[in-house]
Amino acid sequence: MEYNLGDDDWDRRERNETPTQRLDRNWSGLLQELRVVQTGVQLLTGFLLTVPFQDRFYMQDNIFQSIYLVTVSASVGATVLLLAPASMHRILFRRHRLKTLIDASQRCALGGLVLLGIALTGVMMLVFELVIGRTAGWIAGAVTVVLFVSFWFAIPWRYRELGPAEET
Repeated sequence: MEYNLGDDDWDRRERNETPTQRLDRNWSGLLQELRVVQTGVQLLTGFLLTVPFQDRFYMQDNIFQSIYLVTVSASVGATVLLLAPASMHRILFRRHRLKTLIDASQRCALGGLVLLGIALTGVMMLVFELVIGRTAGWIAGAVTVVLFVSFWFAIPWRYRELGPAEET
């Protein structure tokens, strides 16, 4: 996470906050965001890991099974990345490396969200294919990708590019 040098001045002026207090606030905010997704991605991964133990799984063709493997891999990858900040925190504890921890955790969180979006897209494809058919699965996957890209990345990025807000 790159910090705008003007942010320190703004935080000092508007929040009466030191750079260390800002790092503490950023770390706390990041942890809250990760808590929202961690449980969900862990449950999703657990569910996906049970799928091959269903008889119907082996009646599906190679395309279905390939989509499943990509989906479960993305879900496991998302789990790893979204839990990584906790491990990093333990290893860096009392090393005065909070900025490093926040920067690395930010990257892990974004990567984890991308992989979670891929996993959820795959789940939609698999479920719709099983219930309705392959075409419906591909359509559901496409709609899901559009929703994730729009709401998780494009819209927030648009607001980010508008420049600093006048609000506090």
